[in-house]
Amino acid sequence: MSIRQLSETLINQIAAGEVIERPASAAKELIENAIDAGASRIEIATAGGGKTLLRVSDNGSGMSPGDLALAVRRHCTSKIDHSLDDVRTLGFRGEALPSIGSVAKLSIQSRTADAPEGSEITVVGGRVEPVRPTPANRGTVVEVRDLFFATPARLKFMKSEKAEAAAITEVVRRMAIAFPAIRFVLSGPDRSTLELPATGSDRLARIAQVLGKDFRDNAIEIDAEREGVRLTGFAGVPTFNRGNSLQQFAFVNGRPVQDKLIWSALRGAYAETVPSGRYPVAVLEIAIDPELVDVNVHPAKSDVRFRDPGLVRGLIIGAIRQALTREGDRAATSGAAGLMRAFRPETARPSKAWSPSTSPYRPLAGQPAVNGFSETRQAGFDQAGFDMGIQPSARTEPLAPMAAPAADVEPQRHPLGAARAQLHENYIVAQTEDGLVIVDQHAAHERLVFEAMRTALHARPIPAQALLIPEIVDLPEDDCDRLVAHAEAFARLGLGIERFGPGAVAVRETPAMLGEMDAAGLVRQLADELAEWDTANGLASRLDYLAATMACHGSVRSGRRMRPEEMNALLRQMETTPGSGQCNHGRPTYIELKLADIERLFGRS
Repeated sequence: MSIRQLSETLINQIAAGEVIERPASAAKELIENAIDAGASRIEIATAGGGKTLLRVSDNGSGMSPGDLALAVRRHCTSKIDHSLDDVRTLGFRGEALPSIGSVAKLSIQSRTADAPEGSEITVVGGRVEPVRPTPANRGTVVEVRDLFFATPARLKFMKSEKAEAAAITEVVRRMAIAFPAIRFVLSGPDRSTLELPATGSDRLARIAQVLGKDFRDNAIEIDAEREGVRLTGFAGVPTFNRGNSLQQFAFVNGRPVQDKLIWSALRGAYAETVPSGRYPVAVLEIAIDPELVDVNVHPAKSDVRFRDPGLVRGLIIGAIRQALTREGDRAATSGAAGLMRAFRPETARPSKAWSPSTSPYRPLAGQPAVNGFSETRQAGFDQAGFDMGIQPSARTEPLAPMAAPAADVEPQRHPLGAARAQLHENYIVAQTEDGLVIVDQHAAHERLVFEAMRTALHARPIPAQALLIPEIVDLPEDDCDRLVAHAEAFARLGLGIERFGPGAVAVRETPAMLGEMDAAGLVRQLADELAEWDTANGLASRLDYLAATMACHGSVRSGRRMRPEEMNALLRQMETTPGSGQCNHGRPTYIELKLADIERLFGRS
């Protein structure tokens, strides 16, 4: 079989298979072109999930007739010269328009600011029509019809129209967050209109448009810099989490990316604070010298490669953890919203007039009734409202880890207020200056004990136990090199390893806290982590997990009655302990309800 040159149309169709996977890919490329053209308004219209119609209109700089003819040819671009070391635009490969034109019916209308009229070019299944004059406003309108009509096999792999329309919506959401100064409008017969007005430099306002106003109330600002790499954005408090990762957004120099290094760092930053199977909400922007990041990893341009991945990962983890320590212990507003819904009275009206005999509130036996209600004192409150219902009993023992605080004239001025009651021997009710707080005593104390244990654990080298017979673990030579390079860090955690020939390591010590363990399995896990992420956190995670387990069993149990001074001591320690807003399993330790919310429950506002 002889070698032959493929036709230009077939070459473009092959390229389209990489660049244009689905209608959302085409939308992404066209929106990027509009942004690179300096547009301040971008309108996207779709039909049939983008397969029947995809139209992107902008008010950018537009193209001349000569530029229009070159725009539909492969590898023709105005965005780079002859180097990939300084890419500062979203697009730069010059493949999107010819790829789309090779598999669809493509028409482009464009006019520059100084041109008396516009120009139009059409490409149908790779066949290019001559440029012709046409009336047009300043900017560009790109219309794609019958996507993949020239490659019917690709159509068989498309999802439903609803799913494809949702994918385009996701693309627009990500672009809108990255560029808040641009107005985006997404419409069409296959969807409800999505309009995102420009918010200028107010990034949080744009994020709230996309993720909802709840994110604004639960967001912590991130702003950190290390060795010329700057990280900005917003991260949600740990208790404000979701069941999937669709509300995690990352941008590198304004480019939306799906980078596993960033997602790994985000997961590491929220370790021990978000429950398993739940995902934090975050919008992260990395500003870095273009020469230090490669954006030409994949034709879709959604993957990047950093020259110093360890620096970027460390910056993300450190910045988010510092922010969480600073103000991440506040309760998510979603908890208060759920509490409001639980307290909201039923709207059903009684079918007949109320009387004491028909009231569902009946007095208990032996108790007098007043206006149909029993005159009972609720457990935990006396007439002054501060008895707490605590009686001497065998279940009331002092808490060793918590010392009673000094006398406080106005304890409710503290962030978590002053303890006023204990309900069901498990929940502490505290009064603040502008509302109330309900604390899960077991979850809160569990977190306090865990943080104290972890601090003590990592303040000094972990005690190690020597193996009577060193365990030899056979591994590929590359894995051995990575493990030995981190041997000093492992030694501080109680794991002693050394090289044992070209394809093996010898394990001589293991952490004493872990007792008998599968040393070979642990070493292989650490080698896999190093190969994938260039970091090994498995051992530290095991030690933290052990500390968390010990804290769970050593903390205040549910059903334990507490004295007023013990409850206030718990509240004060929570205020000064990082991560106390959630327990070791990621559940919230307290819920805050503002006075305004309480007044709304009673119709007072």
